[in-house]
Amino acid sequence: MKSICVYCGSSDLVKPKFLEAARTMGVAIAARDVQLVFGGGRTGLMGAVADAVMQAGGEVIGVIPHQFNKPELAHNGLTRLELVDDMHQRKARMIELSDAFIALPGGFGTLEEVFEALTWAQIGLHTKPIGLLNVDGYYNDLLKFLAHANEEGFTFHEHQGLYRHTADPIALLDLLDSYESPSGLERWLQR
Repeated sequence: MKSICVYCGSSDLVKPKFLEAARTMGVAIAARDVQLVFGGGRTGLMGAVADAVMQAGGEVIGVIPHQFNKPELAHNGLTRLELVDDMHQRKARMIELSDAFIALPGGFGTLEEVFEALTWAQIGLHTKPIGLLNVDGYYNDLLKFLAHANEEGFTFHEHQGLYRHTADPIALLDLLDSYESPSGLERWLQR
């Protein structure tokens, strides 16, 4: 794994434990000499994870739409900041640049981004590992929902193997390093 995309919230109005988890993840990413790819923002968990990687001597690529390239939003201290036309191009470029994906706590945007990566894996567009950093149980209800969707037949058992989750940043990176794409995914495409 040479690069990892982190999806996460950009709000500064979050509890310190979430910002600390983002910083811990950033240090862990840099310690493995893995490049961070993220949404290019300077606020919230986005800024915290990017700053931590940079401070630990790592490389960071931000991908941000022109509409957010403003001094109060865009991170100007990165290894590289790529500008794209819109959110669709941003997500596609982040997936293209990354060998794996992690969702830290976040809101609508974070969920939308990680679910696109999951959907692409489900339909065979990539076989890259995906993880949820479940800080203080943040994703517990989402994990219950995903199990419920499976029980109700909206996903197959093998789809549960498309993602990993834990509260520990280092353990999550280990899980992604050892990830093997589940077999049987082609069954979904033959329905």
